[in-house]
Amino acid sequence: MTGRTHQEVPHRGPAAHRVHRCRRGAVSRRADGRVASFKEEGIFGGMTELQFAEEVLERLQNRNPKFHGKAYLFMLSALHSVLAEMKEPGHISGEELAQGVRELALRQYGPMARTVLGHWGIHATEDLGEIVFAMVECGVLIKREEDRREDFLDLFDFEEAFDSNYPWGTRF
Repeated sequence: MTGRTHQEVPHRGPAAHRVHRCRRGAVSRRADGRVASFKEEGIFGGMTELQFAEEVLERLQNRNPKFHGKAYLFMLSALHSVLAEMKEPGHISGEELAQGVRELALRQYGPMARTVLGHWGIHATEDLGEIVFAMVECGVLIKREEDRREDFLDLFDFEEAFDSNYPWGTRF
């Protein structure tokens, strides 16, 4: 679940035609083989990165108002964190991403991790799947044919993962 989607999704706004171009596979790569950022690729079409991000976040929240905008941003941060840990970039499973969310939440928010995630509308691993697939539908992420929302069902219990098994004294 990385990069841009290849499915046809209608878009509004000044960057729509360039995002659509990206969806059809015309993604630029840097010299090291990694996918170029929006800024490097120049797909903002007169929009600032902030305006582009705000437009995408607005679409995500309109489609699924259950989650705070920060939930989507945090999911992207967790995805980036998991990708950074990989020796070679590749596909990330729902379970790997859920574990990445847990590790990043504990690292950033410590014993308050479950409370912060809950404030954003994230109470279970199923919520992580809803966020990921909302981002797929909005063209923020891509998925493989075999990726399913069910990949995120009951991966771990939030109370146990964030409270009962909190790694007191351990640095992430």
